[in-house]
Amino acid sequence: MTLDITYTTKTKQLIDNLKSVCANYGLGNDGNEFKIISQVFLYKFLNDKFRYEIKKLKPELGDNKTFNEQLEAMSVGERELLMDLLDENVPRLKPHQLITYLYNIQNTGDFAKTFDDTLRDISVENADVFSIKSSTGAKDKLFDELSNFITDSSQRDAFCKALINKLFEFSFEESFDTYFDEKYDFFKDIFEYLIKDYNSDSGGKYAEYYTPNAVARIIANILVAEDEKGNKKCYDPSVGSGSLLMSLAHKIGEDKCTIYSEDISQKSSTMLRLNLILNNLTHSIPNVIKTNTISQPFYLGKQGFDYIVSNPPFKLDFSDFRDDLEKDSFKERFFAGIPNVPKAKKESMAIYLLFIQHIIHSLNDAGKAAVVVPTGFITAQSGIEKKIRERLVDKGWLRGVVSMPSNIFASTGTNVSVLFIDKQADSEHIVLMDASKLGDPIKEGKNLRTVLSKTEEGDIVEKFNKRQAEKDLSVVVTKEQIKEKNYSFSAGQYFEVNIDYADITADEFGAKMQGFEQKLSDLFSKGNYLDEQISKQLKVLRYE
Repeated sequence: MTLDITYTTKTKQLIDNLKSVCANYGLGNDGNEFKIISQVFLYKFLNDKFRYEIKKLKPELGDNKTFNEQLEAMSVGERELLMDLLDENVPRLKPHQLITYLYNIQNTGDFAKTFDDTLRDISVENADVFSIKSSTGAKDKLFDELSNFITDSSQRDAFCKALINKLFEFSFEESFDTYFDEKYDFFKDIFEYLIKDYNSDSGGKYAEYYTPNAVARIIANILVAEDEKGNKKCYDPSVGSGSLLMSLAHKIGEDKCTIYSEDISQKSSTMLRLNLILNNLTHSIPNVIKTNTISQPFYLGKQGFDYIVSNPPFKLDFSDFRDDLEKDSFKERFFAGIPNVPKAKKESMAIYLLFIQHIIHSLNDAGKAAVVVPTGFITAQSGIEKKIRERLVDKGWLRGVVSMPSNIFASTGTNVSVLFIDKQADSEHIVLMDASKLGDPIKEGKNLRTVLSKTEEGDIVEKFNKRQAEKDLSVVVTKEQIKEKNYSFSAGQYFEVNIDYADITADEFGAKMQGFEQKLSDLFSKGNYLDEQISKQLKVLRYE
């Protein structure tokens, strides 16, 4: 993993360098800083991916110092033939659109305009593969005119030069071979590092949560069978950066699955695009939809998915469109009901209950799903929570539940469980697992986070997949047993209670009781003495 660590360190250094450029030109912590850094990061990756793939087709271009000159020296016909040989998911760039070219001409006049024009042309020419759509079908731009974020026009050339210089110092190319062979799962850390400074709402309306790699791997290893065949349709209705989908795709095989996703956040969609590119899933970028999944679902009725994974927002104010969901057109999807608007704290509305119902509705007849839920969901004795649990059990769709350790998420202390749904589940062997005592606590900044070891991850997956009961960890129950427990999904309510008995004689028992009586008598005496002392002290107190 040395290359993984080195690569991640260098990538984080690039991000820091780009942030430094923004700070030097008055954009530190500015609302546009995230756009600049994420878009420049994307441009760098597309540039290096293009160079890497061209060199594979034409090894004689391998000299980095002369790559641009040799590519430009080709005839138009030769270059077009080379472009035709590239995989459809590889960006198409022209010699004058490469970073090396811009680096070499940075001292020419009006460089900021050249920089913006270059990014705009790349965006237009690669829109079919790399653009994200909204629910209306409109495609986003890969790049804004970044120099315009600098209000002082006299500084724009210098700003764009500074960006190009930072990009020129770094290369992704050296890691491509090893990365795509080994499928390093590093981008989740890079995503968190890139976005952390723009995520200050602490769980509020626009905050992001990062699904830990351990949780993502456990979900993928439980959901996907080892002998999975065929092209699978994988979906996340609240995708964020896509870490759950990435683990799922790695388990299935990137060439054996197609990713579909929805999320209301433009920020998340931008990062997901990067994640798909980095994880060799560029072919799925056209399926990334920016929309409100609950009120304006793009894929509803268009797809029945083989796999759905989701770590949805637990609480969010959706009062603006809550009443619209009461219409008949939504009632089939939200079979268990829609949370009411509270008189206070609208932000506490349990929107995750809508996502669970949406997920159940979006599976095909053989579909499987894993959903991260607050642990309180698995035992609630009434309301929408219980109705959903009843539906899963009565229909025979519950495969099992894993309750995770506290603080498995660094950004929230909410206890979480993972709900596993399978439209073809075995109702006689439902696995309920309490993994809350596993893991070791570590400090991450101001937050305490619990980290599972690889051995613990493996134990959870093995016990779950083999349907093994283990004392104080897992139980295997039937559909009828869950009904008898009022549809509780908590493993602890099914554990056997073992009482250890010790044989003692009557004399030994009498001696123990006499000892307890003596201790109790001593405590009463001490209490009486203290009462007397307090009374004496109160009598001598004098008040002015």
